[in-house]
Amino acid sequence: MTADKTKPELSEEELNARHAEKMRKKKAARDKIMATKTIEKGLLIVHTGKGKGKSTAGFGMVFRSLGHGHKVGVVQFVKGRIETGERMALERFSDLVTIKRMGEGFTWETQDRQRDIDAAQEAWNAAKEMITSGDYRLILCDELNIVLRYDYLDINEVVDFLKNDKPDDVHVVITGRNAKDELIDIADLVTDMTQIKHPFRSGVKPQEGIEF
Repeated sequence: MTADKTKPELSEEELNARHAEKMRKKKAARDKIMATKTIEKGLLIVHTGKGKGKSTAGFGMVFRSLGHGHKVGVVQFVKGRIETGERMALERFSDLVTIKRMGEGFTWETQDRQRDIDAAQEAWNAAKEMITSGDYRLILCDELNIVLRYDYLDINEVVDFLKNDKPDDVHVVITGRNAKDELIDIADLVTDMTQIKHPFRSGVKPQEGIEF
């Protein structure tokens, strides 16, 4: 006769005790790892990829910094004249945040390459001034990757500035599709937003509070 190998069911008390022991070991391992993380520095952060959420994640960091009372700068490279929810919300924190909406829209809207180049350079100059001013803890360069993709700015000049002129205690967040390899190479944190589904492909237009 085959022996019954069915394990007896554990009681709730036994399950809770097993879980507590497992979490205790996990916490000990985690604490050991965290004890080795001692560096505090200003990060270069890149949000890229085809998926939605690059600017959204950037503005999430902006609001998180504001929650700690840090001063924040935002330069929007291509948002144009669209009134966005994040801009309206951030205006309530005018004592802590400076927003510069420098772009005039995507290049297929302006249809003027030189105009786009001039706008990109003006926005980059504003971003550099913020980054080196000593006034801000975090700077969001929203959609900088877009103007770099179209070569409206010299990627080598941008990389050189971020490597050599960015203060050690300032965080810089850069968003936009198609981040250049040169930028990815020098970044401390890079996230690629992967698109799985998007309502736009089903005929749904960009909506208030979701896309802008």
